[in-house]
Amino acid sequence: MFETQAIANAAKPEFYRALSRQIEALLEGERDPIANAANISALLFHLLPDLNWAGFYFRRGGDLVLGPFQGMPACVRIPVGKGVCGTAVARRQSILVEDVNAFPGHIACDSASRSELVVPISGPAGIAGVIDLDSPLVGRFDADDRIGIEAVAERYVRHSDLEGRL
Repeated sequence: MFETQAIANAAKPEFYRALSRQIEALLEGERDPIANAANISALLFHLLPDLNWAGFYFRRGGDLVLGPFQGMPACVRIPVGKGVCGTAVARRQSILVEDVNAFPGHIACDSASRSELVVPISGPAGIAGVIDLDSPLVGRFDADDRIGIEAVAERYVRHSDLEGRL
């Protein structure tokens, strides 16, 4: 049985190495992409400080559709190319936004969110979705967070049967 372990007083690179070890243990032996997304969302929400939302959106044609998450209820559909999540898919790259109020076309699912990090999930047929993190603090995310969450996305893909399942 998996047991979450707090990661205290670690610099961000060490924090993300420890988080990666926990994700490996959490996903071991499970291939279902929805179950894995649900568990990763919960782990991120509970271990990363200063978050108000952590979750997944999955690509369905020209939209991103809400997947497993932790936090307040969220927007159900986001068109590819719109908002931070849709823009990350269209650009096929992670987007770190220090202040969402300064991002043109930001979609405010939760008015408490002030900064955001969105990382694409690359599946067998292209971008399968995104991991989305929101914080009520301006400037909460930095390059270390981007690199750490990109590693989380890679582990998610490696442990999940994405082809034909999403």
